[in-house]
Amino acid sequence: MDQLGFRKLIGLVVPSTNTVVQPETEMLRPRGVTNHVGRIPLTERKLTDEKAYVDHMAAMRAGIETAIRQVVTCKPHHVIMGVALEAFTGGVKGATQLQTQLEAVAGVSVSIGSTAIDAALKAFGARRVAVLTPHMPKGDEEVRSYLFEAGYEVVRLKGLKCQSATLIAQVPIEDIRRSLVELNGDDVDALIQVGTNLPGAQISADAERWFGKPVIAINTVMYWDALRRTGIDDKVYGHGLVLEKF
Repeated sequence: MDQLGFRKLIGLVVPSTNTVVQPETEMLRPRGVTNHVGRIPLTERKLTDEKAYVDHMAAMRAGIETAIRQVVTCKPHHVIMGVALEAFTGGVKGATQLQTQLEAVAGVSVSIGSTAIDAALKAFGARRVAVLTPHMPKGDEEVRSYLFEAGYEVVRLKGLKCQSATLIAQVPIEDIRRSLVELNGDDVDALIQVGTNLPGAQISADAERWFGKPVIAINTVMYWDALRRTGIDDKVYGHGLVLEKF
């Protein structure tokens, strides 16, 4: 038995440029659960044109399985694929195929952002949503398309148009707060924060108290999905309603 992770070991697969998934999920660990990171090698590049976007996505896709094979050598019970855009690309069918493919590589269950968000929205009974992303318009359309296919009405979506992967982590918390306030309204049941390198977990949890409705942060909901799918039912307080209620 692992002496620190005596309940579960969770593998995290993240881009090498990502500095947010690891610290945000570390705050969510129940006692006896430990996190272990494998990194997808990426080159920092501007994402302001079509070719750069395509090249970035190709490098991401090529590196995910390599990172999974690396992290599973520590024998985790579950893996979180901490890449947002890949999880939404290709709509519901693409997400299902990706999750199945990654689970075959990992040999254990895998959480991805799109299906974890879908599970949380179903748990809350939410149908009309507003979405905050760090992406350029092409990435926003992948997110919008997935949610539409999954049966949700995207009332509003705001993309922050971050020009590179590392710049996503540098978005000021005040800008995230302002964007969530802008997106909220009586016409939405829940808000969603996408972008695993966008530092939105704590401000989203805070916003739930202001708005009186779910504000689902992607890193939080993926970790919730991982815990519940591995039989860890602990309620984790102060980091979002999904971890407190379901």
